[in-house]
Amino acid sequence: MIVFLDFEASGLGKHGFPIEVGWAAEDGTEEKHLIRPAPGWEEWEESAETIHGISRDRLEREGEPHDAVAKRMVEVLTGHDLYASAPSWDGQWLSRLLRAAGQPRHALRLRDTEEARQVAALSAMRQAGLNPAEHSGLLVSLLGTLTREAEDGTPAHRALDDARRELALWREAKRRTEAAIAGLNT
Repeated sequence: MIVFLDFEASGLGKHGFPIEVGWAAEDGTEEKHLIRPAPGWEEWEESAETIHGISRDRLEREGEPHDAVAKRMVEVLTGHDLYASAPSWDGQWLSRLLRAAGQPRHALRLRDTEEARQVAALSAMRQAGLNPAEHSGLLVSLLGTLTREAEDGTPAHRALDDARRELALWREAKRRTEAAIAGLNT
């Protein structure tokens, strides 16, 4: 199953840490978790708090223990295709969370959401009996438009909302490809 995942962080500095994770799956399941900082997670950027609106005090009060969140993620997400819009950043937060919880750092792996949109479009073409190589212009145009729309949109900077947005873009890639194929057949 395809799952889109997003993290919010305490900041982008060398010692920043994950403070929220959310995921949205193609079957409609979704979760979000505020993450109580692990011991030693101290770096806090006021500029990051201004963007996501989550205070350190709120994390201490409402956050779930970091190891419980990591365990839940491994339980629920293992074996699924995981995608993130910024896999290098989100991968860093995922790795930091897993390591702090004593989980294998590579227990879960993230790929780029653009790859998920490309796979969706290619799959729709193949299911319609089209050779993607013969229709590469259509594929490039569709995916290019979606990438520009994704870049032009403003992220919510809340993990679940941003994961939902990526899921919607993936579904839109499938829908637009199917519509374009229908247009070729008329």
